[in-house]
Amino acid sequence: MRVLLDTHVALGLLRRSLPAQYPDLTRCLTDASTVVFVSVGSLWEIAIKTRLGKLDPGMPLQDIAGYFEALGLAILPIETSHVIAAADPEPQTRDPFDRLLLAQCQVEHLKLATVDRALVHHRLALRI
Repeated sequence: MRVLLDTHVALGLLRRSLPAQYPDLTRCLTDASTVVFVSVGSLWEIAIKTRLGKLDPGMPLQDIAGYFEALGLAILPIETSHVIAAADPEPQTRDPFDRLLLAQCQVEHLKLATVDRALVHHRLALRI
């Protein structure tokens, strides 16, 4: 299975709180058959919110991508096809980062690992 982490789940990994909060999701993500991605869009969202003082990611911004890579996660760049794709059906959210992540899932044939109530029932969301 190929899975893209939403920003909240990625933050749970950064803060090392994901296993305690979501043990079933953690088991799925650590399964040897699962390939896990983190979007540059999530890194961008984390950077914006950190610089605005709305978020503490738990480590310096410049270390985050390397941390994810050290965990064996792949960093998914934002491509033109991601930007112009519209997730079908459109999610019940106005958050542009959520919309980008769903578009990336659609284009790259990924499932979105999310705990966001606005996204968990989307057809591209990971079902555990």
